[in-house]
Amino acid sequence: TNNHVIEGADEITVIMYDQSEFSAELIGRDPKADIAVLKINHDGKILKSVNWGDSDKARVGDWTIAIGNPLGLGGTVTAGIVSAIARDIGGGPYVKFIQTDASINIGNSGGPLFNIEGEIIGINTAIISQTGGSIGLGFAIPSNNAKKIVSQLIEFGKTRRGWLGVEITNVSQDIAESLGLQNTKGAFVSGVNQSGPSKEAGIQEGDVILRFNDVEVKKMLDLPRIVAD
Repeated sequence: TNNHVIEGADEITVIMYDQSEFSAELIGRDPKADIAVLKINHDGKILKSVNWGDSDKARVGDWTIAIGNPLGLGGTVTAGIVSAIARDIGGGPYVKFIQTDASINIGNSGGPLFNIEGEIIGINTAIISQTGGSIGLGFAIPSNNAKKIVSQLIEFGKTRRGWLGVEITNVSQDIAESLGLQNTKGAFVSGVNQSGPSKEAGIQEGDVILRFNDVEVKKMLDLPRIVAD
């Protein structure tokens, strides 16, 4: 589920599709990615899980199906399409969202976003709305991001992320021209942590990081995400 769904809770109860209820314990949570992992005390009841899908294969226009508990109406199913992929909505530096126009309202958070094969390609997390209701702008954490975080939460109880120890900013047109760059791609290093790994590696203020781990840094916001992975 999402971290914001269970944050601050003293007790957590999971209600199944047949209205059976189970207590759950918190295994770990990651506020920065808004993901939490719960363990259900299932009392011997056989539970069947659904399967993760490959969110990298999602294309704009693909059908999506969302299931959740909007406004307390549990088991609500809505359908739509993938409206955009890798969307930045200011929800933290570590996640790019899948955007869908399947109706998502308050209470859908933590529910699955399926592809047409019934595989989870996202965790419904946020909406953008001036009214508080669905206007077709829903956002889900991609399954490939979620799987990595979930596995770490299960194993360690927290998320372990890589870090560089740099302060970065966008490569402006002026910076690009002054450095003789062909475009504004990359992350401009505006500061270096004196005790961080970047200092030891020789990174200096004024450098521009264009690739990390052989992944292109197209814009400044890409770098924290790539490093964290």
